[in-house]
Amino acid sequence: MGLGISYIQDVLVRLEELKKLAEGAIAQIEPDQLFHTWDDETNSIAITMKHLSGNMRSRWRDFLTTDGEKPDRNRDSEFVVATNDNPETLFQRWHEGWKYLFEALGSLSAEDLNRTVVIRNEPHTVYQAINRQLIHYGVHVGQIVFMAKHLAAAHWKSLSVPRGKSQTFNRARGLADTPPQESS
Repeated sequence: MGLGISYIQDVLVRLEELKKLAEGAIAQIEPDQLFHTWDDETNSIAITMKHLSGNMRSRWRDFLTTDGEKPDRNRDSEFVVATNDNPETLFQRWHEGWKYLFEALGSLSAEDLNRTVVIRNEPHTVYQAINRQLIHYGVHVGQIVFMAKHLAAAHWKSLSVPRGKSQTFNRARGLADTPPQESS
């Protein structure tokens, strides 16, 4: 297997992990908490989900052949809670966005990676376009996790190695015990 195919496969795994991380965080809050904001400048989890799904739909639909900023995208509307926004519609758009992404990436060949695609009339290699979105999605998934963790509070269940459980985690994986590090 060549480097290009290995790269595509790894990106698909990393994006699946991001999706799973976001959904694991969202599953720990009540549906109405999706719309919670702390102030006028904070996006709710619902808004972040709308933005991600709108971005994915625009970027990955007809990925190799059309500009990644589709003329039918209304980006500004992604940052407004509409009257028809509810958990069901949010998750429908969320899954649709990820479907576009996984179908587009799954159809790529190693040769496609050096092709040029355009996002907002700016040329990118496919490698660059993928990396751009991988970073963008990682930032927003981190926001979702942070907000959900705050909202779940004492009910939060860690999505990674729980605080204070590194030794237990390492032992379960057959790793040698390491002495605890003192914080500086």
